[in-house]
Amino acid sequence: MSQREVLFEFVRIGNAVKATAFDTETLTEVSVIGAAQATQEQLKALALKRLEYVLAKKAKG
Repeated sequence: MSQREVLFEFVRIGNAVKATAFDTETLTEVSVIGAAQATQEQLKALALKRLEYVLAKKAKG
């Protein structure tokens, strides 16, 4: 996964933050919701983990 370009977006929604990760190679996008108190790095790691899960699931069929 380290070779791929992944774009991130963070949007605050009340007391939560929506973090979106977008894989530019496969055009796959995932989102997670986290607490507004979480750091951007924590949300980024969570979104990236979910993106990796979705890409692995797609690869299996």
